[in-house]
Amino acid sequence: MNHQNLAGIESSAPLITLENVKKYYPIHKGIIHRTIDEVKAVDGVNFSIYPGETLGLVGESGCGKSTIGRTIVGLEQPTAGRIVFEGEDITDLSAREMIRLRTEMQIVFQDPYSSLNPRQRVGDLLAEPLRVHRMVAAPNIDKEVDRLLELVGLPRDSKKRFPHEFSGGQRQRIGIARALTLRPRLIICDEPVSALDVSIQAQVLNLLKDLQKELKLTYLFIAHGLGAVKYVSDRIAVMYLGKIVEMGTAKELFSNPKHPYTRALFDASPIANPRLRDREKMVLAGDVPSPVNPPQGCRFHTRCPMATELCREQEPELTGDQLHASACFYSET
Repeated sequence: MNHQNLAGIESSAPLITLENVKKYYPIHKGIIHRTIDEVKAVDGVNFSIYPGETLGLVGESGCGKSTIGRTIVGLEQPTAGRIVFEGEDITDLSAREMIRLRTEMQIVFQDPYSSLNPRQRVGDLLAEPLRVHRMVAAPNIDKEVDRLLELVGLPRDSKKRFPHEFSGGQRQRIGIARALTLRPRLIICDEPVSALDVSIQAQVLNLLKDLQKELKLTYLFIAHGLGAVKYVSDRIAVMYLGKIVEMGTAKELFSNPKHPYTRALFDASPIANPRLRDREKMVLAGDVPSPVNPPQGCRFHTRCPMATELCREQEPELTGDQLHASACFYSET
């Protein structure tokens, strides 16, 4: 799917939409666990993902991007805001009601080993959700497991082995196969290649793209590596301290980053073209502020070389269009 002109996006309804979603974690103190403050992990996030596209979500560690993924699939309950899936508000669904949605959305975790039960053989890991959700008749489960293994490029005899008998890349393929067992429409990829060797990363990324095309999947691809995000994403959202500061098509974002934080992320990445290595780079000063007490105004102003008094007093809104939007008073035009 190619959304560089966004014709496909504008002619279809979103598969999932987040409306001002917030996730705060209380900080407790004392014997009675009195709440003294809150960690504002996600603080007012808005975006939509359209059928068949990949939205990349990037940012430094601790910016809240993984929390968004976990909140979408119901592993975390949002503090405020709405999550709408295919026109249905799923924000406050009970655990029983969420079971119905498990067939529609799944998550692939960063560490495939910790997300797989080490005491179960691979065949049992893949068969379990098929039995629980009754996706196929009992006599056909073994055949379905074979199909899933073949989909992710693993031999059929893999089902007789335990997770520790596989390499990291193979375990991630098993994690992807498990996510596919319920035939979901949306898959949250939570840094699925960051724990893998570079050569294996490329193989897994190609697998995800092939599966998307074959199975008509929709992805939220969470990562901090810009190369991987650019390779798989139709659109990209850049996150800083719980908020999205820039969003646009992959082509537009990489060719013309508008927000100072986005430009700093690009400048911090390795550059393959030797002609560009000596260009002037934006270097950030200081550390990321605490999400317990984020700065007033623009949250990036404490590290931004372009910050003015306006940035310290007022919070910029994400403005622009579907092609490109930025939350900066001084975005480059």
